[in-house]
Amino acid sequence: MGTRQARMFRGQPGCALVAVADSSPIKAAAVARRYGVSRVFSSLDELLDGVKVDAVSIVTTDASHVPLALEALRQGKHVFCEKPLALSAPEAFQLAEVARKAGVINMVNFSYRAMPAIHKARELVQSGAIGPVIHVEASYLQDWLGSSDWRNDETNLWRLSNRHGSKGVLSDLGIHVIDFASYPVGDVAKVNCRLTSFGDLKGAPVGDYDFEANDSAVLHIEFQNGALGVIHTTRWGTGHKNSLRLRIFGERGSILIDLDASKNHLWLCNGPRLKSARWQKVRCPRTPTNYRRFLSSIRSGVNDQPDFERGAQIQQILDCCEQSSLSETTVRVGETEPTPVVS
Repeated sequence: MGTRQARMFRGQPGCALVAVADSSPIKAAAVARRYGVSRVFSSLDELLDGVKVDAVSIVTTDASHVPLALEALRQGKHVFCEKPLALSAPEAFQLAEVARKAGVINMVNFSYRAMPAIHKARELVQSGAIGPVIHVEASYLQDWLGSSDWRNDETNLWRLSNRHGSKGVLSDLGIHVIDFASYPVGDVAKVNCRLTSFGDLKGAPVGDYDFEANDSAVLHIEFQNGALGVIHTTRWGTGHKNSLRLRIFGERGSILIDLDASKNHLWLCNGPRLKSARWQKVRCPRTPTNYRRFLSSIRSGVNDQPDFERGAQIQQILDCCEQSSLSETTVRVGETEPTPVVS
């Protein structure tokens, strides 16, 4: 993702990639050479002391997002952060508050917000094109654990390890599909979640990497508007390299998004097509990437979405999922206020 972000930002008009920092000097130097960057650092504080920048993009392992973002925010830098924003909702909400007080642009990279289909779906739902939403079904499937030599992939072993700050597939893939489903439908009110780690299938630890992080998640949710939904995600999705799908059922119609089939279209069944259950393929207008939204926000001074506040709201749902799975109960989202964790 660091390499991808370097490429994406470097390709934006009026944006210059001026420095790279990584705890591994070898990796930092390789990225810098690839993209013609002359300044290389081994930490963020060295970078901020050594070169003038307007904004920082954080593309590190999950547990380091909060301290790095805080460091950049306290020096008045605009911050673009990979998901998840934090490992807990209190941290995420507090980070959003720090960003608000700093008066800088802040954004979380929910990368599927760049898909035209999801914005068209939101427009259709809000316009009443399918009537009140009643039922939602969403899935995000990857076959990473079933199709690759992942035990020899040192770059990604941390994603399976609680000890290394991973919250498993829930935080890696679930965070995307929860944002994707709730963006057009609305806020989540309640969640009942089951998380499972298939430790026996993954085998013994590799070095200090344990493999106890959850591999599959199934969520039963209730939205604020009363609609019910089912969301599921797994890294054992055999036959699916990277499949994200959303179906929204309303009183007077339905919407289908299947990113394997198209990122620029959705399928709509409403109006005269309802009785015959015929679907219309709808082309969706292009939308800017998160990278362009972030840069446009810096230029305009108006923070576009998805911002840190949105990242914190989604993290709150993830926390409720973990609580629900542990307690085997349904958890109401947002019943308690976040507690300060940053001095």
